[in-house]
Amino acid sequence: MTSEFKYVGSAVKSREGWRHVRGLGRFVEDIKLPGETYLVLVRSPYPHARIKSVDVSKALRVRGVIAALSGVEIAKVLKPLPQLTVPPASKVVDYPIAVNKARYVGEPVAAVVAENLYAARDAAELVDVDYEVLKPVVDPAAVLAGEAPIIHEEAGTNIAATVEYDYGDYDEAAANADKIVKAKLRFHRFSSTPLEPFAVLASYEGGVYHIYCNNQMPMFLSPSIARGLDTDISSIRIVTPDIGGGFGVKILSYPYMVLVGGVSKIVGRPVKWVETRSEHMVASSHGAERFFEVEAAFKNDGTLLGINATTIDDIGAYARHEPAGLTVWAQVASGACRFKHLRQKMYAVFTNKCPAGPNRGFSRAPHQFMIERILNIAANKLGKDQLEIRRINYVTRDEQPYETLNKCVYDGGDYIGALEKAAGMIGYEEWRRRQAELRAEGRYVGVGLAVTLDSGTANFGQVRMLNPNLPNVGTSEAASVQMTPDGKIVVRLGSVPQGQSHETIASQIVADVLGVTPDEVYVAPGFDSASHPYTLHSGTYASRFAGTGMVAVYEAARKLREMVVSIAARLLEASRADIVLSNSSAYVGEAPERKVSFKRIARTAYANPYELPEGMEPGLYALAVYSPPFHPPDERKMGNLTLTYSYQAHAVVVEVDPETGQVKILDYAIVDDCGRAVNPLLVDGQVHGAALHGLAAVLYESFEYDEAGQLLTSTFMDYLPPTAADTPSFRCERISIPSPFTPLGAKGVGEGCGTPIPAIVNAVENALQAFGIDLSDSHIKPHQLARLISRQKNR
Repeated sequence: MTSEFKYVGSAVKSREGWRHVRGLGRFVEDIKLPGETYLVLVRSPYPHARIKSVDVSKALRVRGVIAALSGVEIAKVLKPLPQLTVPPASKVVDYPIAVNKARYVGEPVAAVVAENLYAARDAAELVDVDYEVLKPVVDPAAVLAGEAPIIHEEAGTNIAATVEYDYGDYDEAAANADKIVKAKLRFHRFSSTPLEPFAVLASYEGGVYHIYCNNQMPMFLSPSIARGLDTDISSIRIVTPDIGGGFGVKILSYPYMVLVGGVSKIVGRPVKWVETRSEHMVASSHGAERFFEVEAAFKNDGTLLGINATTIDDIGAYARHEPAGLTVWAQVASGACRFKHLRQKMYAVFTNKCPAGPNRGFSRAPHQFMIERILNIAANKLGKDQLEIRRINYVTRDEQPYETLNKCVYDGGDYIGALEKAAGMIGYEEWRRRQAELRAEGRYVGVGLAVTLDSGTANFGQVRMLNPNLPNVGTSEAASVQMTPDGKIVVRLGSVPQGQSHETIASQIVADVLGVTPDEVYVAPGFDSASHPYTLHSGTYASRFAGTGMVAVYEAARKLREMVVSIAARLLEASRADIVLSNSSAYVGEAPERKVSFKRIARTAYANPYELPEGMEPGLYALAVYSPPFHPPDERKMGNLTLTYSYQAHAVVVEVDPETGQVKILDYAIVDDCGRAVNPLLVDGQVHGAALHGLAAVLYESFEYDEAGQLLTSTFMDYLPPTAADTPSFRCERISIPSPFTPLGAKGVGEGCGTPIPAIVNAVENALQAFGIDLSDSHIKPHQLARLISRQKNR
């Protein structure tokens, strides 16, 4: 089939985009249920405080209020959420609303339900909570030093998890090194600020919870949701309509799904809760902050032999998804490089901050930031050019597929070729030649390079590196393709897209397999556990659609094709091998006049079993559940942890104003490789969006807490997402090296946000080389940069 694709690989316009720009999208807020009520949450103003009492009497007197509930009352119908960690931290008692103690600013402490949103908001302001304020934990390093108060008394520790990795022999690498390069680095806390914040509509009816939400992986999380609601999965129906952006952040909406479901059970009516922007900033989900203490062994020629690192992840108040970040990074343990020795000790610690969860490039972005920065730091110390040191250390195209130091398998790519192409697009050598000349004019211009990989289709066996007793190994996804009794095509997906245009992609694949046009394929929007196929891995996260969801669609369509061909061969009295599908009909290849329509074939399948081939069941339903052949990592934490590897090479030119520290992007080039691009138009959009997200993280977006545990960047006045005026023109080109491990050769677009971060930091540092400034942070603040420049000038 791969040689016969007509629509796969074509720039088909997004059908979802056409729906959305006309205002025809259907989001949680658009869904209305009879008797619907509105929920407003009262949230803690303190990062760490005992709740002495909750007085809701004044709130109950507000007209239209149905209920005003404390955490203690709501917890009576719930059970604690499981913690994704190991003892003793797994002993943490975590309800989706604070019961006796608040552990971060914005944690819910009470809930008000009313007939309308305005009454609920008014009443929430009247809830009186008496707190005993406690000392907060805000410094993760202090946790390891034993200086912080305990956040969860039942656990008895603020260390959520510790994992040690020892690949190869770093001591040997250090002994053979000419230079040991040391650095302390920080990957800062930021998020994704999707257009649509968290939203849940829950209705408890006849022992069944009907939950409408915008969670990215609701079926993967369904065991946790069922546990929190004290029920079983069969008693929960989860529906996700259109979703206004996810980027990983909406994975952590599941505690609110449990909370709203429990409130619906208490009040006996449907309950809707839609997060405000300020709530989202303070209390939804942040990407974990990671601190590195690194030493790296290099030869004088620039060869990287090995890395020894200690890391600390600040995961916030609960382990609701973290410390999974202590394992996911291992999918890209050596980045784009070929070094074979890595020792890494990793800690995840609780603090009195918003719980951390996945954010675009989860865990892999900070790790590759460290590698790409170490390459530049070493290049500066060894007198090497940053392009040269990457040519020396990157895996070559001829070495692919490449087995990494921990036995992951890179499925194919040309990292050096992509980087050289991107460098050529910005005129890298010319900028390097002109830098001294520009400095003489008072202009500080720098160039930065980076390549990072986006692993896709994760092997959940990786969780055993954190907890060997966990049962998960592998991954899977489901899809169904049906030909209806009138010959039309209907596709239902197990994935939960948030802008990746899965409907468009699925229609292209099915159209090619069945010989119709994409417009003739109806793909059911969103996800509904009552009608869509799923597994307990289902969802859209971790760059997995190309490696699992797309394959499930393809295989289901092939199964349906075989059924259609078999029936057509019977009706036309021909060999199955001679049947051709085209234009919603089947015909004999050597005699096109002998044909039968899909409508006739479908009518036979559903209504005339007599004419079906022997042994065929009536109907035309095809279900496919795809799972790659994964095994768990061994006792050394080695094994194939993911299926595909897309990558991006970024080259950027910046100019730094030495008086203000302001960074201006002069040129930006991107070369991506996602294998077979099923829809290049959609890939371009995802590449641009990812680049802007990463750029925003470096230059604009950062969650900053003060010593008292208060979030200082809680609005768009302080947390600065870039506007169109701040967005450079990205110049993009593509390399397409198909993956040998997927039927369509697709690697997936990946998440892409990780590459701009080291590329821009490298460029800014390069611009300031005359001042001898070394940058250690993934976030650049102009005022701090100006202060550094001023200090170096004075020296």
